Amino acid sequence: MTNVEFDVQILWPIILVVALTIVSGAWLLRLRIRALKARDVRVAFYTSYREGEEPEQVAVATRHFSNLYETPILFYLGCLIAGLLGPVSLLTLSAAWGFAGLRIAQSLVHLTSNNVRWRANAFWASCLMLFTLWGTNITTLIGMSG
Repeated sequence: MTNVEFDVQILWPIILVVALTIVSGAWLLRLRIRALKARDVRVAFYTSYREGEEPEQVAVATRHFSNLYETPILFYLGCLIAGLLGPVSLLTLSAAWGFAGLRIAQSLVHLTSNNVRWRANAFWASCLMLFTLWGTNITTLIGMSG
């Protein structure tokens, strides 16, 4: 059996994004319960998401929560690969922390002012961090095979 080393410091930015997802899910649940109690939305809406619509604030939180299951998947995978390729470089670790911090910034904007320009800037900056993370992984792999 091969002994695989894993650089665990790359797990902390992952844990931060997972925590963000949990907090966003709890926020969404709170908003949905409040909307149901206020009768701003009917329970029947949630059976197929076709009859009626959610109040705007709940719809934004719903979309936001869904977003946390899209691009971050590439982040999680990139971090796990970086940890396996380890030791994780300062650039890789900085990109991972940058992604996590920018996703938090995007979340704060999305769930408060929902300023599209600020939200888009945070999103694209987080994508730049993700591309950097993957770029360092690919560079490491090329170096290992050559």
